Amino acid sequence: MSQGTFSEDPLAIRPEEVVGEIISRLRELVGRELRRKGAVVGLSGGIDSTVTCALCARAFGADRVLAVFTPESDSDAETLRLSRLAAESLGIPSVLEDITPLLEAAHAYERRDEAIRTLIPEFAADWKLKIVLPSVVGSDALRVFSLVARAPDGREERKRLPADVYLAIVAATNFKQRMRKMVEYHHADRLNYAVAGTPNRLEYDQGFFVKNGDGAADVKPIAHLYKTQVYALADYLEVPAEIRSRPPTTDTYSLPQSQEEFYFSLPYNQMDLCLYAHNEGLPPEAVAEFVGLSPADVGRVYRDIEQKRRTTRYLHLPPLLVAPVPEID
Repeated sequence: MSQGTFSEDPLAIRPEEVVGEIISRLRELVGRELRRKGAVVGLSGGIDSTVTCALCARAFGADRVLAVFTPESDSDAETLRLSRLAAESLGIPSVLEDITPLLEAAHAYERRDEAIRTLIPEFAADWKLKIVLPSVVGSDALRVFSLVARAPDGREERKRLPADVYLAIVAATNFKQRMRKMVEYHHADRLNYAVAGTPNRLEYDQGFFVKNGDGAADVKPIAHLYKTQVYALADYLEVPAEIRSRPPTTDTYSLPQSQEEFYFSLPYNQMDLCLYAHNEGLPPEAVAEFVGLSPADVGRVYRDIEQKRRTTRYLHLPPLLVAPVPEID
């Protein structure tokens, strides 16, 4: 990168070197620091969890990595199919844990639907839904989440979400991530394994995770890598092409939904470059052409990055102590 602008792809990496470094650190962190024998990974059929599984398999051996599949009633059938494909391609053992009964016992769906019915009284269990966020580019207008709900007859309703309803829906939906992590830790405890988290740098930096849900892990092997770089590792690790070509999804709500639509508001490759440029202190004018956005839109992305960092700082914080407690070596 030349001073003040991009002259070539700043996120280009040498996958072989990066993989070697991660494997070495995983062995040190899990074996020496955590004193665990292997890793449990929640496998979702996406690029991040598959690459994490592949890295753990190389670090500990395929027989010491357990993939956990945790579908529920809103999950896309493709998620389980691709998860199985990933585990089979890596030769790692797996377990299937349908968490629908756990979510029903916690009244997760019921709590969510009650909140939705304050906006759409006729909403029922056979409807489909998702939450969407307007694009960050092209306007300085306040960006507010909306609910998209589809009736069994195909009729769709779109409602702007008041803060209290949005929070109620998200709070109920977060049961899914927390139940999944509970199941992962069950298997980690019984096997004396560590739980490996799957966030990439974009997700980690921007708080795209649930506290004590998918944000909980003993080690996070790819949190320092931009999503673009994770794809480069996937190519090198020979992740199945079907998984590499699958668009990033949330697979949280019953209607199909991309991460871009739900949270980032830009394709991951543009978000990666904007995040990198912002971290490097580059002005919007210096990177706009390379990123494929106007300087004004890059500025909007920068502001959105900072806003997400402020609003999700809580997710990164450990439990706070009222008074200091000496650390135990």
